[in-house]
Amino acid sequence: QTLEKLEKNVRDGKFYEAQQMYKTIFARYMASKKHTEALDLLQSGASIQLRHGQVTCGVELGLLLVEGMTTIKLAYGPEALDRIKAVFKEFPRSPTLEAQYSTKTLIEGVSTFMKAAIRWSSEFGAPSRGSPELHELLADFLARESPQPDLAKAFYHYVRGNNPSAFASAIISGMLEPEEGDLLLARGVFLYLSMGNLRDANKLFDELHSQLKDSSQASVLASPLTHLAKFILLTLERDALPLFRMLRENYKSSLDRDPSLNELLDVVAEKFYNVQQRKNGLFGDLMKVYSSLTPRRKKKSIL
Repeated sequence: QTLEKLEKNVRDGKFYEAQQMYKTIFARYMASKKHTEALDLLQSGASIQLRHGQVTCGVELGLLLVEGMTTIKLAYGPEALDRIKAVFKEFPRSPTLEAQYSTKTLIEGVSTFMKAAIRWSSEFGAPSRGSPELHELLADFLARESPQPDLAKAFYHYVRGNNPSAFASAIISGMLEPEEGDLLLARGVFLYLSMGNLRDANKLFDELHSQLKDSSQASVLASPLTHLAKFILLTLERDALPLFRMLRENYKSSLDRDPSLNELLDVVAEKFYNVQQRKNGLFGDLMKVYSSLTPRRKKKSIL
């Protein structure tokens, strides 16, 4: 009955009034240890506010939901994950002219909510980097909905997910400049390797090759940088540091097209061959690399 009354307020356009009631009742439920009721309330409230285009209200309730899950130390698992996914799927997509929110508000809202959920997942049972499934959902949203290229944010989450095929599709969608297609391919492969993930780096390369070979962008596969990416993958299968170094030297002119590629390979050398040659440490260097992925030219859509 309480949920029905609150939902009616939202349907009637009384968004602020409903929002305050959701927060008040949530606090009351938590104080009474009615944890399931509290989470049900916020999941429902965030979802219906988002369904009605109230992104700011929906995000606020979504963050309270994650806070509640954290407070009660809710374990990461299918049931808890379904709560997050239920809210996420209600976020509107590309705004219409009548929308009461901007694209910037939408992207920031989704990112804020999902990053909070990823943090919760990393603390209560998911892998240390957070739920791969949540990373994938956020990466796909950023890739499809951002009005301008934001490769750093999308790539960051794709390489923390478990879906190289989706990552490959996003990379190919981003090949708006033919001469830069091989850069996107190499960045994707090297980012996986910088995480120590040779398996998914190989899967990504194979998927890109499969999708590109019969397409209008097949010329990307003939690029020296694409060849280098393949040779690097083969080299890392064995203890071959001298060959790794030789490849970097032989393909220096290709790598110099994008400073982030050499920085990534420095991280790869440390991950796979324990080569200590940088002062900032792995985390500092990776953050520097991600910040350098923003394209030099504005384009109409991300990836």
